[in-house]
Amino acid sequence: MSLESILRIGRRIIPRTLFTAAQPIYHYLLALSGALAYGFPSRKLFVVLITGTKGKTTTAELVNAVLEGSGKKTALAGTLRFKIGETSKPNPYKMTIRGRWFLQRFLRDAVRAGCTHAVIEMTSEGAKQFRQKFLSVDAVVFLNISPEHIESHGSFENYLAAKLAIARTLAHSKKPHRIIVANSDDAHAQDFFTVARAEKVPFSIKQAENLSLTERGSSFSFDNTPITLSIPGEFNVRNALAALNLGKTLAIPGPLMAESLARITLVRGRMEYVDAGQPFSVIVDYAHTADSLENAYGAHRNARKICVLGSTGGGRDQWKRKEMGAVADKHCAEIILTNEDPYDEDPMQIVNAVKEGVTTKPCHIIMDRREAIREALKRAHTGDAVYITGKGTDPYIMEANGARTPWDDATVVREELKKLLGH
Repeated sequence: MSLESILRIGRRIIPRTLFTAAQPIYHYLLALSGALAYGFPSRKLFVVLITGTKGKTTTAELVNAVLEGSGKKTALAGTLRFKIGETSKPNPYKMTIRGRWFLQRFLRDAVRAGCTHAVIEMTSEGAKQFRQKFLSVDAVVFLNISPEHIESHGSFENYLAAKLAIARTLAHSKKPHRIIVANSDDAHAQDFFTVARAEKVPFSIKQAENLSLTERGSSFSFDNTPITLSIPGEFNVRNALAALNLGKTLAIPGPLMAESLARITLVRGRMEYVDAGQPFSVIVDYAHTADSLENAYGAHRNARKICVLGSTGGGRDQWKRKEMGAVADKHCAEIILTNEDPYDEDPMQIVNAVKEGVTTKPCHIIMDRREAIREALKRAHTGDAVYITGKGTDPYIMEANGARTPWDDATVVREELKKLLGH
């Protein structure tokens, strides 16, 4: 029996207050024992933690590219993949970083492989489970914060506190030169600067001089260096600025960083274009909050949009469902609501909650996600943009009683486009 199954049973038979009270002790001891078992490997690496409500995965990839482009041998752990040196494997889990010693073992393996730098996505859930404990951290990159995981944390204040705990690792780190890179356009940047007690490196969209956005990317100047990005959206310009500011602080030359960023043409599941010769755009994106949807849809301001969405995560963040429907209603010409990750909640109940926010646009409910994608593609005309959001590269649809259906949005899109186009 897996530990997940044991914990699921434990939640059912142990009084909730007792189970909740015991969790911090359990996670703290796991973090400490993992660090002891693997010899505190983070002490031998330059460790960068990436946190924020949105953009962690893309920023981690951009930071990794900047470091690699400057000759560093890197390890990368995050939602998309686990990479040590030249070896990269997709993250097969429905979580960013696994527990039970996973991160300490990963860092130990990175040290043994000769890596000098490690880039790690760190979520609020990870912080809640003390996965940042006993890491010797050199830099933290803070991107943004907006309401998310409220049911899990109990309140926005608790969610913010979990994020700040990630920055606080710098205050406790014994590394000689500690850096906090924070988005000064976010109202909570100063909170992160305060708790980190490290060199403060603010960044802002204002640093992107002569910014030009297209449906396929952007160009701008940073510190008099021309930068070209092949991933679209102003939000990805912000993610790039986070990487550029960290690189500048580490004395990486601007032209070298520009070359590194120009080589990134795709971050899977993050504004990922799926092209099979069709006369319209198809975009797969992880967007699972109202803000994220707003940003994603904004990349095709002038296109007629057909939007497939659900509401990520049954049993959590129920408040955002109507908001997500309202964002789709604002931007999309046609909306198809579908199943996403209901877990133990009634999936139709989730979809109906999203539908409450749709008041003016045609809205169809197709619970089979493949059929929903197929219908969206059939409805698309030349020049349209079909958005399929909420899962990105998530490898499963999570269902009741721990059941999971293997899944990949982009793969399903390719399969359905092939049928549609008669290839």
